[in-house]
Amino acid sequence: MVPSVPVVRRCTRTGCARSAVATLTYAYADLMAVVGPLASFAEPHSYDLCEEHALRLTVPRGWEVLRHVGEFPAPIPHADDLEALADAVREAARTEPIGRPVEGDALTGRRGHLRVVPPAN
Repeated sequence: MVPSVPVVRRCTRTGCARSAVATLTYAYADLMAVVGPLASFAEPHSYDLCEEHALRLTVPRGWEVLRHVGEFPAPIPHADDLEALADAVREAARTEPIGRPVEGDALTGRRGHLRVVPPAN
């Protein structure tokens, strides 16, 4: 079994190391910035913000800010699915004690943590 590693998302503002509690998304067509509770997953076109930066956000003239009403809930640490999958693959591939290299297997093409599966006949 692979242990679960909690992942805490950080504020994306430069120089800020606080935990993110909100997600900022821009709706360019509506000239609007939306600040809501932290999204379940980090998205490429959204920004995670700590509470201070979420509350202090300003937008250009002519834009509106739609903000979450009330307090931002504290982030719940959860394991990053991709990292957990990579750890599971590494653990399953380990056939020798840690620190000793695994020799390649000519039949399966096994080398390290990846394996080449021969084509079905």
